Order: sequence, then C-alpha cells, then structure tokens
Amino acid sequence: MTRFADIAEVHRTLAPVMEAIAAAAGPHCEVVLHDLSSRDLEHSVYAIVNGHVSGRSVGGPSTNLGAEVLRDETKDHNAYGYRGLTTDGRELVSSSVYYRDHDGHIIAALCINRDLSPVQTAIAALTGLAPQEQPGTADEAPHEIVSPDVSSVLEDMISEAITAVGKPAAAMSKADRIEVLRLLEDRGAFHIKRAAEKVSARLGVSRVTTYGYLDEVRRTAPGAR
Repeated sequence: MTRFADIAEVHRTLAPVMEAIAAAAGPHCEVVLHDLSSRDLEHSVYAIVNGHVSGRSVGGPSTNLGAEVLRDETKDHNAYGYRGLTTDGRELVSSSVYYRDHDGHIIAALCINRDLSPVQTAIAALTGLAPQEQPGTADEAPHEIVSPDVSSVLEDMISEAITAVGKPAAAMSKADRIEVLRLLEDRGAFHIKRAAEKVSARLGVSRVTTYGYLDEVRRTAPGAR
C-alpha cells in the first residue's frame, strides 16, 4: 500500500475518493478520515462527509477501534463489512482502511459507515405484507461503537469488559478487576484520555489501585520484559 509523509498528504489523495463514495452510496453513508498521527483520539476526525450519520464533525472523536489499532501497529487492521452501532441504537455496516507513514507508523484511517436503518425499515414494512425470513447483513454482534462523544465510547468499552467478567463491580475480587483491566488494555482503552479515572469509578477503586492493576497487566502481558 502507498505510504504518505503526513495526514495532509493522505487527505489530498483521498478527499476526491471520499466525495465519490458518499455520492455513489447516498446520504446514509458516512465517510470519515481520521488523523491518528497525533494519537489524540478525542479529536481525530480530520475530514468527514455525511457526518449526520454519526453526529460527528471535523475535530470529533475516534471509535473504540481506533484505540485497538494504536495498541498494536504491527498488525494489518484493515477490515471490511463489519458491524457497528451508533449510541442511539442504529446499526451500521462499516469498513476501515489504515494508512502508514514512511516509517511504517499508522497515521490515518479511512472509515465508511452505512446506516442500515432505512433498509431495515423497508424490510420490516415488506415483511409485514408478506412474512418471510430476511437475510441479515452479518451474524456477528456489533464490535464498533460510533459516537460523537469519546467518553460514551469509553463507557461502552468498560461496560463490555465488566459484562465479559460476569460479575457486578461490587462483587469482584482483585483477580476479576485485573481481568477487566486486561480486557480494556487489550482493546487499547487506555489510549483514551481519563480512561483510568473512569475505570476507577466504575470498579469502585482508587486511581492508585487502578494504575497498580494496570502495571500488573502490562508486566504479565505476552512479550513483556
């Protein structure tokens, strides 16, 4: 894949492509270029077309996938046709392509998010007239959270980690809380500002305790020295 000097060069190349995709796919298709070079996930939206789909605009936040990508830049994170979800409950079908600089660091992401609610509404209306099974876009659960507020993305990531452990925070042992931290670390949650503060509040522990758990997670992670 072509590599770029900086986000401005990426934008010059992709801006016409973004407009072309949005024009062909229609007003329910959002096309976003994220600037990941600064690692500022709260203000990563560099350019956007049809931002009404997610409620974001230039200067808006990334999603939980942006945090996961920065957790490990060595992987090929390109993904096509996966499920997403807006914070108001609308389903998306999405694709993401990541771009690197000449040193191999990920500096940009081109993301396409198509709102499925108009299609789903039409299918529901037709099903009511002639009931039959309708094929879904995908069987897997949504794994991207798209929101105009990065704190909502982080809260959902914390909720998913707590649900995965299977206990309410008040009933968790130290091992359970460390597992919550491990799940969040694996997803790159701590690339989001004030993550430790929010995790501490949800788990009912101090920030000092949270940082201690996080140090333990990082010390015991595969490949840690």
